[in-house]
Amino acid sequence: MKTSEPILAIVAASEAPSADSGKFSPGALMAEASAIVMNSAGCSKDDVDGLWSASSYHYMPTLSLAEQLGIRPRYSDSTTIGGSSFVSHLGHAAAAINAGMCNVGLIAYGSTQRSDGGRVVRSMSESLCYEVPYGLVWPITGYGLMATRHMHEFGTKPEHLAEVAIAAREWAILNPESSQTKSLSLDDVLESPMICSPLHRYDCCLVTNGGGALLVTTPERARDMTDNPVYVWSVAESHRNRFISTMPDYTSSPAADTGRVAMQRADVTHKDIDTYHLYDAFTIAVLVMLEDLGLCPKGESGSFVQDGKLRPGGGLPVNTSGGGLSYRHPGMLGIFLIIEAFTQLRNSGGPRQVERAQCALVHGLGGVHMSGVTAILGSSTWRI
Repeated sequence: MKTSEPILAIVAASEAPSADSGKFSPGALMAEASAIVMNSAGCSKDDVDGLWSASSYHYMPTLSLAEQLGIRPRYSDSTTIGGSSFVSHLGHAAAAINAGMCNVGLIAYGSTQRSDGGRVVRSMSESLCYEVPYGLVWPITGYGLMATRHMHEFGTKPEHLAEVAIAAREWAILNPESSQTKSLSLDDVLESPMICSPLHRYDCCLVTNGGGALLVTTPERARDMTDNPVYVWSVAESHRNRFISTMPDYTSSPAADTGRVAMQRADVTHKDIDTYHLYDAFTIAVLVMLEDLGLCPKGESGSFVQDGKLRPGGGLPVNTSGGGLSYRHPGMLGIFLIIEAFTQLRNSGGPRQVERAQCALVHGLGGVHMSGVTAILGSSTWRI
């Protein structure tokens, strides 16, 4: 079903400025970002009656967030499907708000993964009993298997993976908030330590702290809260498996389903989309997403990126903040993809701003391409 109207509005979006200090808890980073977006929209905690969050720290993250902020929500949702959770929360918020379950929603996340020594998941609720005994290191082994299979089937080369990392770094250099200020060469990537064959150090995301929040409501109410909302036109989500050993195909992902559905619902093609915000936990993840989202045929993503088209000025703006590879990756990346899309669509990207950006595609993944969620966002003037 196509949608003729936006299903949700993002009124404000922000990261937590204190994330890099190492002095704040995950809950405090959520609260800091939440306070910023509420102040930006001119509303108080008493105006917020819907909460969404996911966490590897808090057993009940929305309860923890509500406690810290002093909010008593009418609707609360802590759906967790990995790093894509926050993109899925856009769709869940649209459903709840449009059903009258709440009016103004807060989506928030916080993590101190770097301060905690880089542990990927602080509180894994279930053991990977079919995999860990055989030496699997979550999640990098899965992406190593994915890259190896892609190379075997399609002739993908380490140089192709490296180009994704190089492009991300070029975008990060344009981002004043990024700590990564030195360009990467092909040799830098290929000569960096092998972490999990065939993935080198720079094929892997950063390990950082981070916090972020989004304030969402109906498109009608948004116009009373800001002159420049960003509209959500569609969201599609899916998941295929829980374990790496049960992946149906190491060279495909749920993006093949969710991308098609989200674009159909929003009635867009790739010609309409100005920026792409793809969950780049590892370089191979980006290559698979480019194929599954329909930007190039299956197996051809390596040659597709080789000419530098993902770099600034290359014609296909992907992860304009620097992404998880070169800007920020605090365990779950999804909310930061949305924040960067929001930044681009509000024309506030500074040196990295994509000219005349009106429509953005955000795609989050969870685990090793186990869950996938695609959202189509538009600026306040696009189609309105």
